Amino acid sequence: MKVVLLVGGKGIRLAGEDAPLPKALYRIGEQPIAYHIMRTFAEAEMTRFLLTLGYRGEQIVDYFLHHAPYLQTDLRLELGGGGNLPNVERLAGPTESWEITLAHTGLESPTGERLRRVREYLADDEQFIVTYGDGLADLDPRELVGFHQGHGRAATVTVVRARSQFGHVDFGRDGTVERLDEKPPLPGWINGGFFVFDHRVFDYLKPGDSLEIDCLPRMVADGQLIARPHEGFWACMDTYKDGMVLEELWESGRAPWV
Repeated sequence: MKVVLLVGGKGIRLAGEDAPLPKALYRIGEQPIAYHIMRTFAEAEMTRFLLTLGYRGEQIVDYFLHHAPYLQTDLRLELGGGGNLPNVERLAGPTESWEITLAHTGLESPTGERLRRVREYLADDEQFIVTYGDGLADLDPRELVGFHQGHGRAATVTVVRARSQFGHVDFGRDGTVERLDEKPPLPGWINGGFFVFDHRVFDYLKPGDSLEIDCLPRMVADGQLIARPHEGFWACMDTYKDGMVLEELWESGRAPWV
């Protein structure tokens, strides 16, 4: 089963209009968030990835061609003369046996259009996972797929509970604080960004569509979208502050997505 990562966005809220990196390459520890997301699926033996490139997509290509294979790896180089490329021998370190398809899907394409443009690369997959390049969770992808296969609809969306950015205070008429909750869960559920689709999703996609604004509401109208609640850890690296929180979790050894 292929895992599609929608990694074409700029990440304006994370680093501004002229962000030097695509959002998927902002690092947690030594590796970009896209790598952490992919590792979540690889641990579930899902190692066929399709990345929809957009803003600064050449940097993502460069990362997977020239950097990812050598992270935390001991190497021996044999340097030749005359401008020849060095011979590289891997001595020790992790090895990732992944298949990664990198597809250029347009600089300004909405998410639905990006998915529509990679349809040809999904022809051999009855079902596939779609997620974003900025979300981490401690979910089990195999359980998500099993849930999807059990209901027979065209799509499954993981839903999570968002937390308030601020503390909540209850107090009495005289001002006495009766309860103080630091960043409590908000009521209701939000889109957690982990989907399973079958090919019927393309019946709901039109050129230039947003997945969230255009495609999913059409599926809702036809009763083809099923929610799967996830009560565990979930986080989105939407802002610089979000990135700092994820970095702190990683450095402390308490990263729940590992």
